Amino acid sequence: MEAVHFYLEQIQKKKQLNAFITVYSDEAIQKARMLDEQRAAGNRPGKLHGVVIGLKDVISYKDHPVTAASHILQSYVAPYNATVVDRLLQEEAIIIGHLNCDEFAMGSTNENSFYGKVLNPIDETRVPGGSSGGSAAAVAANLCMVSLGTDTGGSVRQPANFCGITGFKPTYGRISRHGVIAYASSFDQVGVFGKELGDIALTTEVIAGPDEFDSTTELEPVPQFAREISVSASNWKIGYLQQAFEHKSLDNSMRKEYARFINELKKQGLHVEPVELEYLDLIVPTYYILTTAEASSNLSRYDGIRYGYRAPGDQDLQANYRQTRSSGFGVEVKRRILLGTFVLSSGYNDAYFQKAQAVRKKLIKKTQLIFSEFDAVILPVSPSPAFKSGVKIDDPVSMYLADIYTVYANLAGLPAISLPLFTLGGLPYGLQIMTNRFCELSLFQLSHLLMQQFKSFDNS
Repeated sequence: MEAVHFYLEQIQKKKQLNAFITVYSDEAIQKARMLDEQRAAGNRPGKLHGVVIGLKDVISYKDHPVTAASHILQSYVAPYNATVVDRLLQEEAIIIGHLNCDEFAMGSTNENSFYGKVLNPIDETRVPGGSSGGSAAAVAANLCMVSLGTDTGGSVRQPANFCGITGFKPTYGRISRHGVIAYASSFDQVGVFGKELGDIALTTEVIAGPDEFDSTTELEPVPQFAREISVSASNWKIGYLQQAFEHKSLDNSMRKEYARFINELKKQGLHVEPVELEYLDLIVPTYYILTTAEASSNLSRYDGIRYGYRAPGDQDLQANYRQTRSSGFGVEVKRRILLGTFVLSSGYNDAYFQKAQAVRKKLIKKTQLIFSEFDAVILPVSPSPAFKSGVKIDDPVSMYLADIYTVYANLAGLPAISLPLFTLGGLPYGLQIMTNRFCELSLFQLSHLLMQQFKSFDNS
C-alpha cells in the first residue's frame, strides 16, 4: 500500500513531465490493499507481488481506455486484456496507469502525441525519446517501478538511452503481441524498462512465452531469467560493429568514449573483435519502407465507422472516411500512411517494397553468419544523447536517420538491450548489446557482467 501511495504522490508532483495519459489511482490502491490482506493471511505471493507497473498506451487493459495517444481512438475502451497484461495480473502486479507515447508508436521523441509531448526528467528542455517516451520517463522519474513499452525500430532502447535507464527488446516471437495496437506487425515487440536489470529479467520471465492468440509467438521454453542472470561464462566472444562506431553520424566525443570502452573490455580479458556489416547505410531506408507499408495496411481499419472518433457532419461515406482520417490522425501518422501507400502502389512495389524485403533477407543471412562466430554484438544506441525538444520535429529525414543503430535488431528479429553506462555533459547515453535469436538469457548475463564491472565507467 505504501509503495502505491508513494508512486501516486510522485506522479502528482511531476505532472509537468506528462508521462501518464491516464492514472488508475483508486484501482491501484484497492489492488494494493487486497494484496496486503492476502499476504497477511499467509497466501503465497506471485512473482510480481505488489510491483507497480505502467503500460504504454498501445497495450490493452480490459475496461480501461487505450488510445495509442491518438485523437482517432480518443474514446476507445479496451474490451479485453492484452496477453502481457493477463500475465502481469496473474503474478499480482499493480497497474498504475497508461503512459504517453508517440501517436500509434510512430516517432523518436514523444512529441507526436495527441496528449502533448513528454519531458525528459533529467533535463526537461530535452526529449525523452520515443515512441515509448512516457514509459522511459516514468521509470526514470520514479513514477513506477517497471514499465512496458513497444519496440518497432528502437522505441524501447532509444528512450531508455535518453533517460538513463535500461531498456530491453526481446526476440521477435518471444512475447505475445495479442492486445497490442499494431504499427508494423512483423517488427513490433513488447519491451521492458527498469532501473535494475533483475527487475527487467523477472518481468520478461513473467510475460514471455507462447500464446494461442498470437501465431507469431514461438514455442521456445522461457528460461528463469532472474535466477540465472548472475551465472555467466568467462569466455565471451564479443563483436563490435565497426562501421557503427566509426559512422559519421556518431557524436565525436561519444566515438572516443566508445573506443576507450572497447579497449577497456580487452584489458579485462574479454575477447573483442570488429565485425563488418556492409549493409549499415541500407538499414534505415529498408526499415522505413517496410514499416510504413505495414502501417498503411494496419491503420486502414481506423475509419470512424466501427469505433473511435468520427468526424461530425452528414457527409457521404467516402467524405466521412476522408474527414475522419484527416482530422483524427496526426501529421507524422499521416506521413507514414502516405509513404506506405506509395511504396505498395502499382509501379512502385517492385522498386521499393520488394527490394527492401530482399535487403532484409540479406541482413538476416549476414546476421546468422555473425552469430556463428560471436556470442554478442555491441554498438551505439543513438548518434547523440537526448537533444532539445523541437529541434528535429520539422526535419523527418534527420529524425529517421537517428534510428540507424536500433532498427537492425528489429529487421533481424534479435533481442537487444540499452545499458546506461556513459554520460556526456551530464546527459546519459548507453551501450547497445544484441545476441542471437532466443538468446535473451545470454543477453541478460552479459549485461549483468558489464553493469557490474563498468557501471561507473564514464568520460572522466
